Amino acid sequence: MVFSLISIAGLYFARNSSTNIRLAATKSTAAMSSSAQCSQAASLTSTKESNTPFSVAFVTISNEQTAQKLASQIVENKLAACVNIVPKVISIYEWKGKIENDSEALMMIKTRTSRVDELIAFVKKNHPYEVCEVITTAIQHGNPDYLKWLGEVVPPSNKSCSD
Repeated sequence: MVFSLISIAGLYFARNSSTNIRLAATKSTAAMSSSAQCSQAASLTSTKESNTPFSVAFVTISNEQTAQKLASQIVENKLAACVNIVPKVISIYEWKGKIENDSEALMMIKTRTSRVDELIAFVKKNHPYEVCEVITTAIQHGNPDYLKWLGEVVPPSNKSCSD
């Protein structure tokens, strides 16, 4: 498997031909030899849980009511332990050659890293937008009791990794 490391704002992201960018590595990755970087990339792109078993996903959506419906479905399907909904954010973006300025709701979804691919697929299937935002980042630190609860509520993925 061929990996490439992409540096964005001092963080390094592992990418291979069969997956999208997965997880960020620390700046120390830059000092590694290329073989060590590939080893690091392989561990970062694995869907099995590692040192960062939990992630938070950010999803913007048209309004609070639609967010509540999608959030309920996500939690009911055990894809997340908790979804926070921030009812009014302003999003400025380019879409089909035009600058847009919209009021949206922001969903902050806490889940297992091993379930992120399932979460993305679920959101894409149930989200009203043609192209929905689903971005994730690993939870590096947190209240151990909260993270334990998160792990108890969201079961590990029962899909095996086959990169």
